Amino acid sequence: MMNVSSIKLHMYCPMKLYIKTHVDTSENEDYQLAVEIKKLKIDIHDLIQKNMRKVKKDMTLSEIENVLSQNIDPHIESTTKAIKSMNLGLENSQINEMIDDAYFKIKITALKTKQAMTILNKNAFAITDMFFPNSMYSYMLKDKSLDLIGICDKIEIVDGNYFPITLKNGNPPLKGVWDQDAIEQVAYAILIEEEFNTEVYVGFVDYEKIGDRRPVVMDVNLRKALFEIIREVKEITENKKLPNVKKSAKKCEKCEYKEICLKN
Repeated sequence: MMNVSSIKLHMYCPMKLYIKTHVDTSENEDYQLAVEIKKLKIDIHDLIQKNMRKVKKDMTLSEIENVLSQNIDPHIESTTKAIKSMNLGLENSQINEMIDDAYFKIKITALKTKQAMTILNKNAFAITDMFFPNSMYSYMLKDKSLDLIGICDKIEIVDGNYFPITLKNGNPPLKGVWDQDAIEQVAYAILIEEEFNTEVYVGFVDYEKIGDRRPVVMDVNLRKALFEIIREVKEITENKKLPNVKKSAKKCEKCEYKEICLKN
């Protein structure tokens, strides 16, 4: 089955998808590292949610931050140590970035919690669901008719409606979301519709670096674009069609396949 990750890779660079599928047969450690980092971020999210239930309305902002921070550092330390033991190439700069992201999220959550408790005159335990809807994490989805499979970072369920959520570490565009993020969202929307016999009208991309959630409306044009990209991916992966090289100084310089690609 085609994985949503292949669609994302095609959106980033069709030639990279071709080389990874037909030339490079080595194990892709970068993917596994990304999975482990994403798992850690989900764990941090859950810890903050658990800690939030202990927050009282008479606490100061500083006290709220301290409560939300409980057990965060030890968990990051133990988990990153375990990831390093896998020899996946986890760098200290990545660990520091995760710590910075976690405490940025804590500060934002503390501020929003303080405001909500003041307005509603309730302790955080009574309003936690406002900030943390019922969710499923790293949920595997399949659609046999499309021959498509993928693992959605998060699915939030609110009043019986399903909302796919993807977590992104990179910088967002000035407005909206990147095209590849929108296509990824509609792929998960279609998979959710098949899995839960429902309709998905909107999903969200969480750009964690700036703490911003941006919507993606699942309109007809976006769905048509996905089906066209699925066709193109199959041409590359199944029929070995060689795509045109679209050079990009920024992308090519960082690509592990640049020597192979530019040489040919």
